[in-house]
Amino acid sequence: MSRLRGRRVHPAFGAVLGAVAVERVVELVIARRHGAWARERGGVEHGAGHYPVMVALHSGLLAGALLEHRLVAGRFHPGPALVVGASQALRWWCIRSLGPYWNTRVVVVPGHELVASGPYRWLPHPNYLAVVAEGAALPLAGGARWTAGVFTLANAVLLRHRIAVEEAALASVTP
Repeated sequence: MSRLRGRRVHPAFGAVLGAVAVERVVELVIARRHGAWARERGGVEHGAGHYPVMVALHSGLLAGALLEHRLVAGRFHPGPALVVGASQALRWWCIRSLGPYWNTRVVVVPGHELVASGPYRWLPHPNYLAVVAEGAALPLAGGARWTAGVFTLANAVLLRHRIAVEEAALASVTP
């Protein structure tokens, strides 16, 4: 424990990690608002069982990156931090493109048309590209290689399930 208390968080890594944590809270606020909007229009949630796992995994990413940074790494690497910034830009492009249809949960409004603008012109799930990039780059920005590896593997399993749930949900309501 004294070893943990003795090592400080690199200020630049702390700023990146803190910004991502704040961004996550903002996402949850937006998702709650969008969820209410969708439910008012008959929206139905699909695959709710995996949501707590996703929340735990993403919380673990932040906590693991901070802990490993303090225990082992202690340095800042700007290259991966730039990838974190790019992934945030892509994520917010996705949120803006989907508008009220974007959510952290899989909530589908019956009869809606699939969004084919923004990054969705080229990729079916661009937000998950942002998640994968950020999940690897964020810990690496603080030198947390183990956290990056564990998160990446666990996230691959989760995303495989999540994308299948999303595809089935969208197929069930689109014309």
